[in-house]
Amino acid sequence: MQADNVSGKYGLSPGSLVYIGNKHAHEPVTISLIDYSADHLAEKSDISLEACEACIRSQSVTWINITGIHNPEIIERIGLAFHLHPLLLEDVLNTGGRPKLDDYEDYLFIVLKMIDRRGSAGAIEHEHVCLIVREGLVISFQEHAGDVFGPVRQRIRKGKGRIRKSGSDYLAYALIDMIVDHYFLVLEGFGDQIDTIQDTVLSSPEPLVLDTVHSLRRQLIYVRKSVWPVREIVASLLRGESPLISRETQLYLRDVYDHTVQIVETVEMFREVLSSALDIYLSSVNNRMSEVMKVLTVIATIFIPLTFIAGVYGMNFEYMPELEWRYAYPVIWGIFIFAGGSMIAWFRFRKWL
Repeated sequence: MQADNVSGKYGLSPGSLVYIGNKHAHEPVTISLIDYSADHLAEKSDISLEACEACIRSQSVTWINITGIHNPEIIERIGLAFHLHPLLLEDVLNTGGRPKLDDYEDYLFIVLKMIDRRGSAGAIEHEHVCLIVREGLVISFQEHAGDVFGPVRQRIRKGKGRIRKSGSDYLAYALIDMIVDHYFLVLEGFGDQIDTIQDTVLSSPEPLVLDTVHSLRRQLIYVRKSVWPVREIVASLLRGESPLISRETQLYLRDVYDHTVQIVETVEMFREVLSSALDIYLSSVNNRMSEVMKVLTVIATIFIPLTFIAGVYGMNFEYMPELEWRYAYPVIWGIFIFAGGSMIAWFRFRKWL
């Protein structure tokens, strides 16, 4: 997939709607809605924007989920329908934006990154997720179908827990909590792979391990970039600066904050472990190279005197009395064997072998 370049917005005025991200032209933009209260539940999928506006009720909580943000025209229509700021819509279309929290007084705008590890190589896949939280309404934007919000939908349908009795701020908390909890599953996969790498580095270090270590370090850097701002977002919500977040919901947000701190610490620990594994790998390679060089040096050292003797008697001088001696050849071989054996014995005595 070819990603749009940020330079496509060069020279445009602030609030200009240009999609920055991977092309999803073949995927339609769909809108789903869940409207609920303690004794009421209405769920609709693949509905029009006009139908969404008609379904919003003042005495209930409405969750509108928009899948597909690659069409700036539709995003602009959504902004006009719900009176959203143009800068907010610009951030929705910028999938490379940093997670953040913006307070627009009447509503909150939250940008998050939903990450996953898929495939045999365990490559990181990320998705741009935006939440708009206002009184009685939560609007979520995501790049494509499939998310981690399934358990939240089930809790709403079955009326389990506090979600049906609480407001839109609690729904926003539940969505943020699901994204943060999924980070733990991603880190669990990292932990299993790092354990395997540690065992491999100690037993049989190979160049392939080095590639894997570098790949994991790059992925952990991205996870850190995704998680670190979430801690700031939750901390801002905990400070109680917005009347849209009740004190009761802040108690639950403290748990999310603790999770983000734990995730950041785990990421830092994994990075240190990978750095240690890299050091162990390099040390192992250097030790193996040293062993090879030691063997080659010993062999070369043993053959130095033998080469000297063979060189002396290989000279074409006429008057060399040993050349005509009957036992010269076996004696020379005896000297070779004695010299080589003596040097090997000396090396073993000095523990160089």
